Amino acid sequence: CGAAGRARGAGPMEPALFAWGANSYGQLGLGHREDVLVPQPLKDVCCKYRGFKSITGGGGHSAVVTDAGELFVCGHNKEGQLGLNHSEDVLHFTLCTALSGFCVTQIACGWDFTVILVETGLVLSCGSNSFGQLGVPQISGSCLVPQKIEALKEKVVAVAAGLRHALAATESGSVFQWGTGMASRAKRASQGKTLPLFLTAKEPCGVTGLEDVKVKTVAASSYHSVSLTDEGCLYVWGSNKHGQLVSKEIFLLVPKKIETYFFSHEKIAAVWSGWTHLVAQTGRVFTWGRADYGQLGRRVVAPDGQEACGASEQPSEPLCNIPTSVPCLDGASRIACGSEHNLAVVGGRCLSWGWNEHGMCGDGSEANIPMPKVVAALGDVEPLLLGCGAGHSLALRGTRRGGGGVTDGDIAATESEDAQAVCSTVKRNDAQNTIT
Repeated sequence: CGAAGRARGAGPMEPALFAWGANSYGQLGLGHREDVLVPQPLKDVCCKYRGFKSITGGGGHSAVVTDAGELFVCGHNKEGQLGLNHSEDVLHFTLCTALSGFCVTQIACGWDFTVILVETGLVLSCGSNSFGQLGVPQISGSCLVPQKIEALKEKVVAVAAGLRHALAATESGSVFQWGTGMASRAKRASQGKTLPLFLTAKEPCGVTGLEDVKVKTVAASSYHSVSLTDEGCLYVWGSNKHGQLVSKEIFLLVPKKIETYFFSHEKIAAVWSGWTHLVAQTGRVFTWGRADYGQLGRRVVAPDGQEACGASEQPSEPLCNIPTSVPCLDGASRIACGSEHNLAVVGGRCLSWGWNEHGMCGDGSEANIPMPKVVAALGDVEPLLLGCGAGHSLALRGTRRGGGGVTDGDIAATESEDAQAVCSTVKRNDAQNTIT
């Protein structure tokens, strides 16, 4: 594989997976537990055998899905969230052999659990079930091997995992939620009102209030849920503590549509959620919600000229609550959200912003980044895939591009490029089922 950091204009470079940020549990797959402040290549996870379909992370674990539908995992495994039939942390990406015979299409990593969608529309889960987040109520405690969620009878097309709850969207456009992670906040806010069943369910329960729309995808956070319809509209429910649901209520018990005028009546094509902020894309990229770590990637100036959002200690919540476009992210070809940090690909370069305490923004520092900034260590090459855990980052870097690339000084003027049709491949140690 080509080495990182070659001068621009050097010869072709094979795709490679990079990881950086929090690493207390070995979730970066680098073979150690030290935080990493700049992207590091996973040596040999690039050259010979398998292409990547997706990469993502959870509270302290990571997951890679290959083009062949195999799942490789690493990191925190105390609750069995890696599905490897043991509870020891794993420092290198390792094949989840329990899924042999399944073709994995999507992975959603929660704080300490994992939800797995396979090609047939079946959903499995593993890890902690302390809050019913596995959707398999007969299991108490932890589950070390992925189990089928039998209560999901319909074919599922998308899944999401939050702190202690999960979501599934079905082929017919229905949404199911399970896990009681949102229940305590709902009870405090409801003032004695009866809660909808889906907020307290320990197995999949239909989300009421979405009967007249067809949902195509879902997103989950610490205490809220999001759905995106086939008509490009957003519906949200759960905690609104940081204004992330664009409502005056502190908690929404049932889904509420975010009016399209907030997005200039543009159809929303995709949505992502951090713990307390949201990102939506039309062609432009909009951000809103909590802003004290710089996670919105923008500053809002109040009428008196004082900075109201960004990295200020006392943000003016109403100004942060309004979905607002971030021009330097227009045309982004990839976006990913961690708990309070973000990654995006614009003009063929990877940008990062937000919380950076563990170096997950990849600039070599631990200072929060309030505005999107080029991740220089990834070089002048096209990132093909992005993934975030709560406090770590992953990127599949593509082949070298020609030209001078993008700098921090001109990212607002860049235009996105289509992701190159290059598949990453991974080298498998067949004896140990690990990627080293």
